[in-house]
Amino acid sequence: MAIRKKSNKNPPVLSHEFIVQNHADIVSFVAVIFLLGLMFEFTAKAAVIFVTLQYNVTIPATEEQSAETISLYHYGIKDLATIFFYMLVAIIIHAIIQEYVLDKINRKMHFSKTKHSKFNESGQLSAFYLFSCVWGTSILVSENYISDPTSLWRDYPHTLIPFQMKFFYILQLAYWFHAFPELYFQKTKKEDIFRQIVYIGLYLFHIAGAYLLNLTHLGLVLLVLHYFVEFLFHISRLFYFSDEKYQKGFSLWAVLFVLGRLLTLILSVLTFGFGLARAEDQQLNFSTGNFNILAVRISVLASICMTQAFMMWKFINFQLRRWREHSSSQPQSVKKKFVTAKGKNSRKERENGINGTVTSNGADSPRSRKDKSS
Repeated sequence: MAIRKKSNKNPPVLSHEFIVQNHADIVSFVAVIFLLGLMFEFTAKAAVIFVTLQYNVTIPATEEQSAETISLYHYGIKDLATIFFYMLVAIIIHAIIQEYVLDKINRKMHFSKTKHSKFNESGQLSAFYLFSCVWGTSILVSENYISDPTSLWRDYPHTLIPFQMKFFYILQLAYWFHAFPELYFQKTKKEDIFRQIVYIGLYLFHIAGAYLLNLTHLGLVLLVLHYFVEFLFHISRLFYFSDEKYQKGFSLWAVLFVLGRLLTLILSVLTFGFGLARAEDQQLNFSTGNFNILAVRISVLASICMTQAFMMWKFINFQLRRWREHSSSQPQSVKKKFVTAKGKNSRKERENGINGTVTSNGADSPRSRKDKSS
């Protein structure tokens, strides 16, 4: 993410610089068109597809379960329209955080170009991770997924999910899809584009996989766990940029990162190797959304394990790089102390030499006076 330089000159309309400088206003205009479409009867049916969640199913009340009707949701092709609209909302919120929070801090701190881009990245992601962690945890508590781990695989397939669960997945997909145009809007460096695309692609692959394979319960738990660890890393990096002596946050993140990877593997193995493997219905059925077959279980578990291994490899490289930087900085500090100590010793020697010279050339030493008197 490069530094956006604001100039007093107005760029030509629809030029590259014009779109970059005014992309938030352009996207806001498009989003308002969808909202205005709700006001008119002949456009309301089309606008509703973009703004509200689709595919709701009303379950009538029963005496055994509840006294009120329950509205649940499943997924379909119309969700792409909803994801597109909230992708526009994510671009607008991204621009608001950048302009009214991060840019003001950058002006006060006077970061270098490298720190500037990393600070913006950590600032945006820490806000998103915090929001997602709080929201996801509230869903886990309300649906009793934490108190009952068997709910991760019990009653699979989870084709019908509550409103909060579906809205959470829609916004997750919308946010990570919005990261692609942000590469253009934020003028990302060419050498960083591939890394960012891989980073975004991994999120979309796993979130969309959990959503389409009806593994929303397991996906929600793993996302909240992963987001919490990533939030600690980015908030620690923000504190580090403000004060480079702050290193305790990285130490805590390192411990929780390893624990998070282990817990992710444990929950995944329990779900696919123990829970779903013992289910009665293990036949592929697209109409009921049942993907509980051996090939799918092995593929999903293998993708999770490969992703965790990739993340551990990146983590080890990051720790080795920090260790090398720390070890290389220590000899320099020792060398500086040695040079200063050597300078003090040489200064004392020079002073002693000067005193000796003055004594021999100017006044007679006590021994010379004794020789003269004898």
